[in-house]
Amino acid sequence: MNSASPPIQRRTPRWMRRFVVASRRANFYMILEIIAGLAFAGMVAATYYSFSSAPEGGQLLPSAQVASLLIGTLIPAIALVVLVGRRLAIRRAAGSTARLHVRLVFFFSMVAAIPTLLVAGFAAFLFQSGVDFWFSDDSRGLMQNANALAENYYEQNQLEVANETVAMASDMRYWLEQRTLADSGFADFYRYQAQGRDLNESAILQELPDGTLRTAALFDLPADNQPQNLQSDVFERVRGGESVVVIGGPARIEAVSAIDRDSGIYLYNARNSEAQSFISFENAKNIASAYELLTNRARALQLRFNLALFFVSIILVMVAVWFALRFADRQVEPLTELVGAARKVGAGNFSLRVDGRTGNDEIGQLNRAFNRMTAQIEQQTDALVRANSQLDARRAFMETVLESVTAGIISISPDGQVMLMNSLAQQLLLGERGPTPLQLPLETLSPQIAALAASGLPSGIVNYNKGGDLLTLAVKVAAAPEGQVITFEDITRQLLDQRQAAWSDVARRIAHEIKNPLTPIQLATERLKRRYRKQIELDGELFDELTNTIVRQVGALRNMVDEFSSFARLPKPVFREENAVDLVRQSLFLQEVAHPGINFSVDMAEEGPIVIACDRHQIGQAMTNVMKNAVEAVEARASNAEPDYRGAIRVRIAATDGGLMVSVEDNGVGLPHDQDSIVEPYVTTREKGTGLGLAIVNKIVEEHGGDMTFAAAEGGGTKVTLRFARNPIAVVRNNPGAQSMLGSGTAG
Repeated sequence: MNSASPPIQRRTPRWMRRFVVASRRANFYMILEIIAGLAFAGMVAATYYSFSSAPEGGQLLPSAQVASLLIGTLIPAIALVVLVGRRLAIRRAAGSTARLHVRLVFFFSMVAAIPTLLVAGFAAFLFQSGVDFWFSDDSRGLMQNANALAENYYEQNQLEVANETVAMASDMRYWLEQRTLADSGFADFYRYQAQGRDLNESAILQELPDGTLRTAALFDLPADNQPQNLQSDVFERVRGGESVVVIGGPARIEAVSAIDRDSGIYLYNARNSEAQSFISFENAKNIASAYELLTNRARALQLRFNLALFFVSIILVMVAVWFALRFADRQVEPLTELVGAARKVGAGNFSLRVDGRTGNDEIGQLNRAFNRMTAQIEQQTDALVRANSQLDARRAFMETVLESVTAGIISISPDGQVMLMNSLAQQLLLGERGPTPLQLPLETLSPQIAALAASGLPSGIVNYNKGGDLLTLAVKVAAAPEGQVITFEDITRQLLDQRQAAWSDVARRIAHEIKNPLTPIQLATERLKRRYRKQIELDGELFDELTNTIVRQVGALRNMVDEFSSFARLPKPVFREENAVDLVRQSLFLQEVAHPGINFSVDMAEEGPIVIACDRHQIGQAMTNVMKNAVEAVEARASNAEPDYRGAIRVRIAATDGGLMVSVEDNGVGLPHDQDSIVEPYVTTREKGTGLGLAIVNKIVEEHGGDMTFAAAEGGGTKVTLRFARNPIAVVRNNPGAQSMLGSGTAG
């Protein structure tokens, strides 16, 4: 059995595909239109010049030249007609079937253009041969020889001027590469170049950025000669790569060449009637002038015949293009409608159906297949829309669940990239809200959590540094189909509350166990002193010192027990509207009276009272403890006997949007190294301190809806900043986690 061989597919050559792609990118056809237009204008100018520059008398032009001018003018003109037809075809097809329109227009244009060019060229040649035959007598031959001699001599002059211009441009280019126009020897060099080449007029032109030309240098250039006003195609041809462009006229032969084409520097030379070679040409031209009078009518007939052939040929091609456009419209209209329908389907209109031909021809079969395709796409699209709606609903439900949980949730891929993160996790790890940082390595976001996830442990406790605050996170890691799901909670406050509760229980036990024996010890010591002091005659002073020491130490223990009781049984605040400025000033006044050796100062950001809801006794206690710590820090530095040192404490009071801000700044010994733990109970840096002062202050500030921060002051010392809420009850309502810190009772 012979198997059918697959059809051979003809592939477009690679060079042709590259040419098509490059032409589209460079707008090749627009360039062709411009070139054709310039060529047509150039041929019209050449034809006009050929007929108008002939000697007066209507001397006939050579038949080959006339036929060449006709064909040379017809080719760009027909090319323009074809290109315009192509543009009309693209516009009429609206870009959908433009290629088919263009091919039809091109085919019909070639069918009409090629025979037209052949017929026009043959007719022109026959006509010119007949005219030459009728003007072939001896006298015409003699005059033609004279005219040819004049023309050859003129062309020789043109060639000579062209060659001299190219050579001079090369010399000028070499000069400019070595020197500049401003050199003193340039004028002599320029004059020597022009005079040695029998050139009467010369100029160096420079093209400006706006496209105009200016004269950079000149030699014997008369006022009536403005080379920058030459025809634009002259400089275009030079820019296009021609080494020299020569323009001949009755008064002068002009030539333009490029000195530096990239920089737009050109050399203009002219040989006018004053030159010896040009005078010889004028003499030869005068000899043939008599014969020109005899051939005026014949040359006019030449021109009319060429014009008739030209316009008839153009009309034939235009008719062919018009017929091609009409034919293309009729044949391609169904395809155009189908392409438009396909675009609408691509835009989402899947219910569209084609109402064109549905017969048994190819167009009908294509329309029926298109309608079946759109029906299937519509059904499949409806199914996809329903499925996407269900997925969106499920996704919205999952996002709502993730945002409502009180734990941070992160989903990571097997390579450790963050795939999902809820807002609480973003707030805990980044401290800000915004776009979720997806596709970010978890190790970059939190190395501690990444290490726990990589260790394979199902849960653990990690410490995370967030903007200088050390958070304690309880982390759980669960495996997922694609990666891992990590959940974590901030238990920092929970641990702190547990620690404070434990310390409060310890304080109550210490106060209970120690406070009861203190009073009997003190009373017994005082009674011993009163009863036996008179009986002791030997070492009486030692007896007094010992009994006084016992009384003092009992008093110190009593103060410690009182602080324990204050920390363990700190009453819930009773909020009233108070002037916070007066409360701060009262605490400051007590310290000023007790420590006159320290400079106290108060800065008010604004005048007038600052009213907040607070417990005046607790606010006073907090400010007294903070200022007392500042005084002790100043005294500790003063004990080092620093020269010219004087303690100073500065208090600044300011109202904020949320309430009150009070800062206490001293120039004492400064903060300890472990400043993060100084607000914890029983942590102190002083020998006689209990470590409860700042813990009590921190608890009071938190119960008033604020916070307390520590910073190093300029020049040494410490700056403590306390912030109190204007309405602590509102803060509690907005932050349910802080409700346990505030009392429920308020006083009016």
